[in-house]
Amino acid sequence: MTDNTTNNTTDNTPRLDHVVLWVRDPVAAAGFYERTVGLEPLRVDEFADGKVSFPSVRLNAETILDLAPHDMARRMNMLPGAADSAGHPVNHVCLSLSADAFDALRTRLQEQAVPMTDFSYDSYGARGKARRSFYFRDPDGNIFEARHYD
Repeated sequence: MTDNTTNNTTDNTPRLDHVVLWVRDPVAAAGFYERTVGLEPLRVDEFADGKVSFPSVRLNAETILDLAPHDMARRMNMLPGAADSAGHPVNHVCLSLSADAFDALRTRLQEQAVPMTDFSYDSYGARGKARRSFYFRDPDGNIFEARHYD
């Protein structure tokens, strides 16, 4: 019998990819999540060496938490007002979709006149580099990123 409860990062069902958390000290935050929560730190040395903008911690095989320093807020310009989220716990939530579901979402957003960004390419996420991604807001002002890896 096949166990259908096992996560498979190669299927394309909608799932949470990553959440960006604003933190005062990304290295200390990664240490907390590693020691206290038991999550695997990612790219901490690269962040400390100035090679990447932020470190992350792995929640599971499919999901990471990005630990963004507050001073990164001034560069968060994917949508007007996005930088204003600094000081709030979450900057945006990313949805990982299949290519078809990604295109369908973008079409629905266009049909409903929801403003969105142009595509970004090869953005880093929980499963490596995503082929395409874009940002939009929900009616309450929450920022979402949609992406696909295939």
